[in-house]
Amino acid sequence: MSREPLNLDDDGEWAGEWWLPDEPDHKVPGTLRYTTADGLRLTLIGTFEDRISTTISPGVVAFHEGRRTWDVIHGAAEQREITLLGCIPSGGKRTYGARVQTPDKQTITSITALVGAHVRSEDEPLFFAAEGAVGNLGVWGATSVFEGFWGAPEGRPDGSGTISVKPLEAKTVKVDGAEFILAHRHTLPFFDQRRGGTTGRVRDSTFVRFVRKAPFSWREAMGFARTVQDLVALATHRAAGVIWLRLRLAEGDAETEPTRPQREWNVEVIYSPSKVGDHDAKAIEPHRVFFTCETLPFEEIMPRWCEVHERLQSALNMILGLRYAPAQYIENNLLTAVGAAEVLHRGLDIDEPPMRPEEFRPMREAMLAHVPEEHRDRIKGSLRNDPTLRERLYALAARPDQEAMSVLVPDIDRWAGRTTRARNDLAHEGQTPNHTFDELIAIVDVTTAVVILNLLHEVGLSAEQQRKIVKEHPQLRATARQASQHLYAPKVPD
Repeated sequence: MSREPLNLDDDGEWAGEWWLPDEPDHKVPGTLRYTTADGLRLTLIGTFEDRISTTISPGVVAFHEGRRTWDVIHGAAEQREITLLGCIPSGGKRTYGARVQTPDKQTITSITALVGAHVRSEDEPLFFAAEGAVGNLGVWGATSVFEGFWGAPEGRPDGSGTISVKPLEAKTVKVDGAEFILAHRHTLPFFDQRRGGTTGRVRDSTFVRFVRKAPFSWREAMGFARTVQDLVALATHRAAGVIWLRLRLAEGDAETEPTRPQREWNVEVIYSPSKVGDHDAKAIEPHRVFFTCETLPFEEIMPRWCEVHERLQSALNMILGLRYAPAQYIENNLLTAVGAAEVLHRGLDIDEPPMRPEEFRPMREAMLAHVPEEHRDRIKGSLRNDPTLRERLYALAARPDQEAMSVLVPDIDRWAGRTTRARNDLAHEGQTPNHTFDELIAIVDVTTAVVILNLLHEVGLSAEQQRKIVKEHPQLRATARQASQHLYAPKVPD
């Protein structure tokens, strides 16, 4: 049975020897340490040459400003091979002419560590499987190995009951020649006996496995991890931290004997994702989740999500960025939310020009004929046959379920108009004097919600489920109240 994965929120230390791939005979002792606060830091008792030099003539070397960096450093520590990627010297101490000679010291920071394999670059295809877990994955997966029963004869609990563990069959779906697998890993039952009492425990964890026949690289594995992380972040409407990531490396390149299965080696990945997951933190409450695998089965959502994730990546990055790293100033959030709406509209198959090209081109040429030659290029660049921001907002509001949209944004005209005015004032004048602070907050929250509802519509969330979340999800209910208070113009009777 394989050891437990290395959680990214746990500190670690590996003492051993380290060398550059092109200089395997020059091994330097040192210790690699990882903390969530400082990341990966390698402390060497000895040094790699980090000075940039030029040999002017035999025996004459000139040293230049700056320091050398290394794409890869290899190591062996704690009976495991280790690869460090993206390595930069960050400090050290050299001694020259000292009375007592001692080894030099050098400190190197690294972006990524692969514990369990030596690779020569981020793009070297050595892996056939990747596994990972992110925060709230179990809630989103909507399955558990546990079953509980409480004795309650005549409706009154009598203190009896059982908790049972039943292994679950993994859910598998193929996407573009690869397999995505939603699986569970649980510990054996054990009893923790203390002086004050005894606790029985079984730990169940949900993870996603990515398998492909053709080997893939570390860079591609990062894409898999990002795909799962973004999916759970959208479904739960909050930042999803990566808890652990593990790669599977086949043993050697030689063919295995027919009677002997190929052995798999675990390669633990240590890096700093956009958010590190806390594996012991309390999970999100189910009523705060937009959808789970019970709402959209895993076998359906993964193919849809992979397509949407690739097609609308820029808009997703912007809108999820408000969950991972919200700005401290409303102006930043305004530009991000409205920018996400514009980018999303461009990514959808609805970005049609307001005028037919055969009508627009003669009109533009006629207008440019009256512009002096020295200003023609500038004016020509501003004459574009693109929808306005207001038209884009109207188009986005028309895509999701209209009953859900009417609850979320009761006055589409008011929201589209005030949002357009706020963005234009900020972009063109550097301020928003025509909007109150509360109205700007409402614009950001409502525009964000409209983008999210469009994304949920794109991944196949039903009209019924869209109506449910705008009426029952605590944050979207609050957003709807903001829209009614600050983005609603009462109808004037005739």
